[in-house]
Amino acid sequence: ILTSRLSKACPLTPRQRGFIRVAGCSENLKLLQTIIRSAKKEHRPLGVVFVDITKAFNTVIHQHILHGLQVREVDPHIIDLVRNMYDNINTYIT
Repeated sequence: ILTSRLSKACPLTPRQRGFIRVAGCSENLKLLQTIIRSAKKEHRPLGVVFVDITKAFNTVIHQHILHGLQVREVDPHIIDLVRNMYDNINTYIT
């Protein structure tokens, strides 16, 4: 329910591949393989760049996320649920 309501208020770009229920990674890998094969077959130069946004979520201030939801007029109950997910977060490694 939460995902459904947030998706309406904050739609994802069609290029989004992470954290969604589609075969995004495999689709992107197939596309990359096709491009590489085509470049080799046609003897064309090809440059490939991989961008790794490591720890992107650790760099976003939680208050900015909550403010963005308010600006998009997300139901206050949903905003409170998101706020509660950020309160007292702990990670334990055993």
